[in-house]
Amino acid sequence: MSAPHEDDIDEAPEMLDAEDALEEVLDAEGDIAMDSDDEPEEITLHNDSIAYLDAHKDSVFAIAQHPTQPSLIATGGSEGDGDDAPGKGYVFDTSPVVGRPVLPPSYNADPSSQPHKSTELKPLFTIEGHSDSINTLTFTLPNGEFLVSGGLDGRLRTYQLSIDARNKPSFSFVAESQEVPEVNWLAPCPSSKYPNTIALGASDGSVWVYTIDASDAANPMQIVQSYFLHTEACTAGTWSPDGTFLATVSEDSSLCVWDVWGEAAAKKLVNDNGQTVVSLTGQDQRFGVEGGLYSVAVDPKSTFVAVGGAGGAIKIVGLPRLGTDTQPVSSKQSKSKAKGADAGSAQGGIILADLHTQADGIETLNFSSKQTLLAAGSVDGSIAVYDTSRRFALRRHIKDAHDEFSVVKVEFVAGLGDGWLLTSCGMDGVVRRWDVRGAASSTESSLVKEWKGHRGDGEGGGVLGFVQGTTGERIVTAGDDGVVLVFEA
Repeated sequence: MSAPHEDDIDEAPEMLDAEDALEEVLDAEGDIAMDSDDEPEEITLHNDSIAYLDAHKDSVFAIAQHPTQPSLIATGGSEGDGDDAPGKGYVFDTSPVVGRPVLPPSYNADPSSQPHKSTELKPLFTIEGHSDSINTLTFTLPNGEFLVSGGLDGRLRTYQLSIDARNKPSFSFVAESQEVPEVNWLAPCPSSKYPNTIALGASDGSVWVYTIDASDAANPMQIVQSYFLHTEACTAGTWSPDGTFLATVSEDSSLCVWDVWGEAAAKKLVNDNGQTVVSLTGQDQRFGVEGGLYSVAVDPKSTFVAVGGAGGAIKIVGLPRLGTDTQPVSSKQSKSKAKGADAGSAQGGIILADLHTQADGIETLNFSSKQTLLAAGSVDGSIAVYDTSRRFALRRHIKDAHDEFSVVKVEFVAGLGDGWLLTSCGMDGVVRRWDVRGAASSTESSLVKEWKGHRGDGEGGGVLGFVQGTTGERIVTAGDDGVVLVFEA
């Protein structure tokens, strides 16, 4: 670079006296300069919550709701961002929280009264014993007798719930198991024939089923089954609504539907491996998804399973009906593509549909319990809703559902809106509720309501999960910002 010309060089600027340099500079409005420490800038955040829990020191990765006492919530996460930070969780009760008035403050009988403030929640119980983050939590079904925590340390820890005459809950440690490197997910079995049973998927691809019996002091956590067909991490799993089958998917692009209780084997409906009624892998070109599978859901009638994976791929696969004379299908067998959702009862393992509406990975799938609807949330920030009774035709594609931030969870409200209301959360830090009854061509917005309070928009926040009970009247969220919020619908 050449040296500057002499004409471009000004004389040295006049230096300020020390006293002048320390003098506070005011602008024309009389405000203090931006670098003043006397009055720090105040940032106002939009917060719609009616209550909050801020006991966590880092991200809240897991949240679970008691099945019969919906005000009882458990959350879990990390105690810091260090590699040696332990995992920790809390159980709290939202029932004392008073909801906000329906009418605006101007209708208040006492206009001078203070506006409603968010209630701080206090933990009833602390979940400890994990040397790494608590990654997943669940209460057992059907009555929520046990709380189970799974961690990135591979530990599975169980606590028994007791409720006294004053309806006060208490928890006691039962047992611990550690068979895997990391626990990725937990799922409680919904069948009343097999109470207090949970399944887990692990980072090494293995799948385990436990039944918890606190009365058996020698072996309170009994291993019912263990499976090792997945060759990479088992990313998601769910039971069929009747509790007969367990469906799991993996990063290796495989789907396994396990005959946990041997009911299909008794009817000779299992694959040659003797363990599954459906076993599909990425080696089957019609089923394989490059990049792996990350979400799974079974329809309310247990007739087919939906799996979601990288690149926006969704596959619909039929399940066998135990009451009919059918044969299972695996990747090694030839298959013809079935037509329509009802074809799932004809033969387990048939690929019923191959859907590809969204542009990026499918993180979450959920079926409506009252309507023939399947919802899918994508990393591209969109939500797609399909009509399962019309050959999985696209009913809605909400492209900007979470403003190009990943959709973390979608879930239909079971006891409100006749199965048309869908709740979602995303990495934008917002929870939204949608009415999806409109047709795909409808130009009307599906948004019913949204709730804000978490950090988002790429600012180290986002909502990593939520629970809403059957009524959807209150939504409790797990925040990447380390805060748990309670919203009122």
